[in-house]
Amino acid sequence: MTTIDFSPLLRSMIGFDRMTSALENAYHTEPGGYPPYNIERRGENDYRITMAVAGFSEQDLGLEVKENILTVSGSRPEQAEEPGEYLYRGIANRSFERKFQLAEYVRVLDARLENGLLHIELRREIPEAMKPRKIAIRGADGEHYLADQGTGKVEAA
Repeated sequence: MTTIDFSPLLRSMIGFDRMTSALENAYHTEPGGYPPYNIERRGENDYRITMAVAGFSEQDLGLEVKENILTVSGSRPEQAEEPGEYLYRGIANRSFERKFQLAEYVRVLDARLENGLLHIELRREIPEAMKPRKIAIRGADGEHYLADQGTGKVEAA
């Protein structure tokens, strides 16, 4: 198995430890698997995960977010064998657990089961303290000025 060495990147990057461990986990996780899913971007800060969970009811599914990891699990009670013999059994009747690494400030808004598809709505909500803001620059005369970053015009505040 091939391993990736992130040490050259870590020499000049500070505070990205979680990102490198997430990349390593993604590299070691096998693609595909059961159940199949889609991840779509539905706006600048809105996302949706859709999982095909045919045969599972709301009671058979579980969602949990812990330390920025969304875990979706499903387990169905064992059913007694029906009389008869399967000639082909292509419908999976097995438990699953799928994990998704969420970025900071991404939270789960809603989850609903519809026509065998589990839709999980997510939104990135950046706190006000993290959003860009304009800083007033005081001139020699003591008056504050604001520079508009788009046009470069300076106005008295």
